[in-house]
Amino acid sequence: MTPAVLSAALALIVPLLPAASADRSTARASTGAEVVAETAVAPRTLDLTIDSPAMGRTEKARLLLPPGWSRNAGRTWPALWLLHGGVDGYEAWTRDTDVAELTARTGVIVVMPNGGRCGNYSDWWNYGDGGSPQWETFHMTELRQILEGGYNAGEKRVIAGNSMGGLGAMLYAARFPGMFEAAAAFSGYLDTLHGHEPGDDSTGWGPALACPGTDWRRVWGDPDDQAAIWRAHNPADIAGRLRGVRLRVASGNGEAGPLGGMPFTDPVEAAAYDNARAFAGRVRELGIPITTRFFDGQHDWPYWERELHRAYPMLMGALGLG
Repeated sequence: MTPAVLSAALALIVPLLPAASADRSTARASTGAEVVAETAVAPRTLDLTIDSPAMGRTEKARLLLPPGWSRNAGRTWPALWLLHGGVDGYEAWTRDTDVAELTARTGVIVVMPNGGRCGNYSDWWNYGDGGSPQWETFHMTELRQILEGGYNAGEKRVIAGNSMGGLGAMLYAARFPGMFEAAAAFSGYLDTLHGHEPGDDSTGWGPALACPGTDWRRVWGDPDDQAAIWRAHNPADIAGRLRGVRLRVASGNGEAGPLGGMPFTDPVEAAAYDNARAFAGRVRELGIPITTRFFDGQHDWPYWERELHRAYPMLMGALGLG
């Protein structure tokens, strides 16, 4: 192999190799959370392993880095937080969509943290004992501070997610006013108490249907006895805090659509549809602008990829990148 060919081969291989320990960010969050490993898994794609006091263990986050990004750059980049759905993980968006291609020419850091199979983007109540898992603290305090302190993430952010990640997107945007310029939810259960009547045994469609077998009283408690906790984590109840955030909500109706689907009504997507409409109605009652898209479609990646493409101009426009 000639020196020129060898150099070209190394140029292709090096971005795929694990990052050297010496290159790892030394940024620490106020809780003491820190990055203990970095792995470059594809061009522009960096996986972080974070020792998280909030979680009581190490957790993962995947970054898509923008063109020209450098740890030593004398500038910052805005961030798109992209949250995954239930029974999934931080690899989901790069595994099942073309998000890497979509963002390849945009000056934005894409942040895809692990959110647990049924974490619900919340610090769990744990029968009043608190403690781990503390997903909200891991994301909004630890990971955010690490990214801004060691990876040149700026203070302008937008957020989006599918299914459980749609809940997370609206939940974080509402619980942290001023944190995000825009929020988009695709098939998210945005009214966690939708259909719940005081005294019944249900915990709202979202938790019960999305992750059967999970002890939801660990997450937010009983929807009646701990009603204040439930309402504090229900986007429909705290929608007033979304004033000033650009909002977009999309959901299928559960029927097979142009991108395929099952030959019967998808109950998860049909319930998400009811949730999305209820949430959007509440937002409009408050006089807050929101863009909605309701369509024939089911709870599956082809629809979420399409909706990310359709939401992307709004998200980037909110960052001044449109």
